[in-house]
Amino acid sequence: MTAQQQHDTQTGPAPVKDLPKLVAQYPTVALVLQGGGALGAYQCGVYDGLHAAGIQPNVIAGISIGAINAAIIAGNPVKQRMARLREFWEYICEPNATLSWAAASVRALIAGLPRDARVDAWASALSAGAALWQGQRGFFRPWPIPPWMLGNGSAQATSFYDTAPLRDTLLRFVDFDLIGNRSAPRLLIGATEAETGNFRYFDSREQAIGPEHVMASGALPPAFPAVEIEGRRYWDGGLVSNTPLERGLGEWPRKDTLAWQVDLWSARGPQPHNMMDVLERVKDIQYSSRTRHGTDTVVRTQKLRTALIDLIGRLPDARLPPELKHTLAPWLDDRVFNVIQLIHQVKPYEEQYKDYAFGLIAMHEHWQAGLLDTRQTLSRPEFFALPNRDIGIAVHDVHRSASPR
Repeated sequence: MTAQQQHDTQTGPAPVKDLPKLVAQYPTVALVLQGGGALGAYQCGVYDGLHAAGIQPNVIAGISIGAINAAIIAGNPVKQRMARLREFWEYICEPNATLSWAAASVRALIAGLPRDARVDAWASALSAGAALWQGQRGFFRPWPIPPWMLGNGSAQATSFYDTAPLRDTLLRFVDFDLIGNRSAPRLLIGATEAETGNFRYFDSREQAIGPEHVMASGALPPAFPAVEIEGRRYWDGGLVSNTPLERGLGEWPRKDTLAWQVDLWSARGPQPHNMMDVLERVKDIQYSSRTRHGTDTVVRTQKLRTALIDLIGRLPDARLPPELKHTLAPWLDDRVFNVIQLIHQVKPYEEQYKDYAFGLIAMHEHWQAGLLDTRQTLSRPEFFALPNRDIGIAVHDVHRSASPR
C-alpha cells in the first residue's frame, strides 16, 4: 500500500475541486437524520465531514437521536457545532456514576489488547449491559421501582427509564433561543402522538422549539416515557417514520434541493444463523423500511411531476382551465432533488443491542465511519451535478453505484 493509499484509508480522499460552488447550485441543502440510539455517532461523523468541507445545511430534519444531533447543530453557532457535538457524545457515552469507574477500567484494559472483532464485540456487549442496568450519564436512568409494580398511568408506570437527565443535558448543549432565530437552520423534529398514533412535525419556522420537543422525538416506548406537549403526549417519531425525508422535500414553493440522508440501519444484511442474528435483522429491516419507502415515494412523485409538465406541454397552446391550473400548480414546476444517502454499515462484531451500546470505543468507531463515508462521497463530482430536469431526481450512495432515478 502506498503512503497516499494509507492516508486515504485513514482520512478519506480529498473533496471534489470547487465543491462549495457545486453545492451552491442548490438553494436548499437539507440534512436528514434518522433514529438509531448509540449509532447516532455515525451522523456526527457525517456532519464532521460536511463541516470541514464548508457545507452547512439550511434545513435539518431529525427523528429520535437524529433530533438530538439536529438540535445541537441548529442550536449552536457554526464555529461551535463540532465542539458541542463531541462534548455531548463524550458526556452521554459514560454510564451513570455507579459504573463509571468500571467503564474506565475496561477501556484501559482494552487499550492494552490487540484489537480484533472479538475484543470489540466484548466491549460493545459490556457497554450495552451497563446501559440496561445503570443507564447513561446525562441521558436516562432506571426508575427505582419496576413499572409492572405500578398501574397509575404515570411515567414511572409506563416506562423502564427516567429521561429527566436529558432535559438538563439538552439545555446545557443547545441554545434553543438561537434555533428560533431566522439566521439559524430550519429545524424539523418528528414525533408520534401516543393517543392517536398520528405523526407530527415540530417546525422551528412555525413554533418555538424547546427541549421537550427533542425529548418527545426520542421517547421510544417501553424504555422511555411519553413527553407531554400542549396537553398531548408524544412518543418516538420512529414508531411511524424513522426518516423525515418526505417532509423536507415536500415544501411549496419548492426549490432545487441537495438532501443528505443519513441512515443508521441498513436493509441489507446476512442471513441469520441464530436468534441474536434474527433480532438484529428484525431491527435493521423495521427501521430501514420506511427509508426505502420514503425515498421511493419521492422518486415516484418527481416522475409524476415531470410527466404532468410534459403532458400539459403537448396540449393545444399548452393551456389549462384556470381552476385546473390552480389545482395542479403545486405539481407543475421543474425543481429537482438530489438525494445523497449515507448508510451506516454494520460491523461484524455488532449485535442486536448495537443501538444502546453507548460506550466511548463504539462511539468513536461510528463517528470515524461516518467521517470516512462522507469524505468518500465528497470525492465524487458526479454526485453533485444537478439532476436532469426531465427526470427530476437523482439518488446516490457511495456504497452502491450511483443511481439516477
